[in-house]
Amino acid sequence: MVIFSAPSGAGKTTIVKRLLKHYPDLEFSISACTRGKRMKEVDGKDYYFLTVNNFKEKIRNNDFIEWEEVYPDHFYGTLKSEVYRIWEKGKHVIFDVDVVGGLNIKKQFGTQALSLFVKPPSIEELNKRLINRSADSKENIQKRVAKAEQEMAYAKQFDIVIINENLNIATGEVITVVSRFLEV
Repeated sequence: MVIFSAPSGAGKTTIVKRLLKHYPDLEFSISACTRGKRMKEVDGKDYYFLTVNNFKEKIRNNDFIEWEEVYPDHFYGTLKSEVYRIWEKGKHVIFDVDVVGGLNIKKQFGTQALSLFVKPPSIEELNKRLINRSADSKENIQKRVAKAEQEMAYAKQFDIVIINENLNIATGEVITVVSRFLEV
């Protein structure tokens, strides 16, 4: 398992997509969430979009490896069925999850999992990236930046921290680290 966590806008999803092209034996674990779909997102490809009630029912049924209420009524989680689906194909699982979720997966799977934290070069740069992404309202960007400041404190708990100042350099560093991990 390879776990990627980062504050929103740090570039982890872009790095994960590049890594998936580089390693055909990795497969992306699609997370479940209760937030609304963004433009061009597809249910079952980008996320499993669930209602709050459906998500809570899955919590009660112990269907998640990990889950978190990131913001009020905005739940994210990793379904057990998704991980088993990938393992049944004989592939390694790659996660793009929030910081708490990443640490929870790492705690459960220990040395079977490599945890990476992707850090923006600064909070100011992160704010710019979120604004340029044009996916969120001004209010949501402020929430994400405030949360990012808290999330950065968790970076030390991950196996590897990658500072994403330059996407190509950061991707190269990730490929090197993941190559070492998968060859062991």
